[in-house]
Amino acid sequence: MQLIPTGEAGKPRNQFPPVYVGETLIHEDDIAREMQHHPSEELAEAWHEAARSLAIRELLLQQASRLNLDSIVDEEDRIARVLELELKVPDPSEQDCERFYAANPGRFCSPTIMAVSHILLAAAPDDIEERMRQEEAGRQLLSALLDGRSQFNELAKQYSACESRHQGGSLGQISKGQTVEEFERPVLSLNEGLHPELIESRYGWHIVRVDQRINGELLPYEHVKPQIRQYLSESVTRRAFRQYLQVLAAETGVEGVDLELPDSPLMQ
Repeated sequence: MQLIPTGEAGKPRNQFPPVYVGETLIHEDDIAREMQHHPSEELAEAWHEAARSLAIRELLLQQASRLNLDSIVDEEDRIARVLELELKVPDPSEQDCERFYAANPGRFCSPTIMAVSHILLAAAPDDIEERMRQEEAGRQLLSALLDGRSQFNELAKQYSACESRHQGGSLGQISKGQTVEEFERPVLSLNEGLHPELIESRYGWHIVRVDQRINGELLPYEHVKPQIRQYLSESVTRRAFRQYLQVLAAETGVEGVDLELPDSPLMQ
């Protein structure tokens, strides 16, 4: 943990404010140890996540004491019992599930399947000069394809750095999650035919042709109802937990850390 001098006999102190839950101090050493579970590029963010996690834990353990649950030896079991007793979460109704299904049709479709061919002009991500050279080469090849001067299969065999060149550039059928994200994201939105722009990925530049596109279809409600019910139940539980924490924090008093959070690891 980074420290800054106070000017008092050269003694260092924590650069972050002390964290209290009621009268209990969350010690700096405990926060420092907890930070390993909250990796971040920013020290302040990692510290805050760690401090918040420990503050929430202390808040729930103090509530366990108020509920006379100290006889439960394991702290995790004690916290689980607190939530079981105090967190009242209604089950989502059939109407709730049906409304969510109707409002989010795109979430409940079978995957779009595409037959795709490509020509890869390879260049390392950090080789700027080579990437520029391959981009220009790709534009010339694409131009030749668009005006009919060349055939895709022949250019793939001659220029592509991908093993698919032996199949005329064919990648076969692909769907979401089967290729790298920066290639997949633009390709899955394309219509059939030769794409008139180069697509860049970590591997270089791609000339892409969509040979077939089979759009996903809306899945029947009964097929996805368990998934919807679980999602809504988890969403309501998280919301109820956040509200419960706010009430506990107001009653107990929490200083030095913000407990406002979109989700909590304690809910897992």
